[in-house]
Amino acid sequence: MERPAWAPRSIDISVPSVSRIYDYYLGGSHNFEVDREAARKAMEFLPGLPKIMQANRAFMRRAVRFAAAEGITQFLDIGSGIPTFGNVHEVAQEASPGAHVMYVDHDPVAVAHSQAVLAGNATAGVVAADLRKPQEILASAEVQRLIDVNRPVALLLVAILHFVEDADDPYGAVAQLRDALAPGSLLILTHASYEGIPLPPERAEGAVDVYKDIRNPLIMRSREEIARFFEGYDMVEPGLVPMPDWRPDTAPEDEDPYSFSGFAGVGRTA
Repeated sequence: MERPAWAPRSIDISVPSVSRIYDYYLGGSHNFEVDREAARKAMEFLPGLPKIMQANRAFMRRAVRFAAAEGITQFLDIGSGIPTFGNVHEVAQEASPGAHVMYVDHDPVAVAHSQAVLAGNATAGVVAADLRKPQEILASAEVQRLIDVNRPVALLLVAILHFVEDADDPYGAVAQLRDALAPGSLLILTHASYEGIPLPPERAEGAVDVYKDIRNPLIMRSREEIARFFEGYDMVEPGLVPMPDWRPDTAPEDEDPYSFSGFAGVGRTA
């Protein structure tokens, strides 16, 4: 298999990667045949996967603009993936010139791309770290260079927590991040769920199994389980809702039925 110039030497390009699969769903070009194959296999069970990813991105952009309008100028995006068009730094820095954006991902491919995209952008950076080790993220020199935890921060956990198994204590990780950030910080979150998928759960399970097969289990949680991530936060209106229903720019009834799979919400610390 030909290794493209953008793929770091250190990565095994024969193994699918969640961030490259996501890139493929969004129509990006930073993915390999092995990623496309896994994506197509998942889409046999859940043909609306690209629509779900697009709804995720559209929510993320609305939430970043909301945060900027609330006066927040620092964004910490954990599990940021490959920076496709309209990413956090573009939206945040357009809404609030000079906003600081820190991307965090544990996929070397995502980190390498982010470095290339952010070259020359003094107020945006990327660090290789893992959501399951929040203290390492907070202690990283790169994060400390751009993010001042004594002022409000928008913490983005978009389409990432459903890749963290309960055994790895995602609730504990989110709570540690919450406690480290200044009052008035925002949590911007989306999470996969069987609720809202316009298919019987046993059909959707086939797609979940594809992720299990590539050793990146997708953990589907209920609305109630997802709401627990917001403990210690006051929910911003309209609360935890399907992605197209969160402060929409366009009529939600015009959206694809698949866009309503899973939940999105924004919370604010007191």
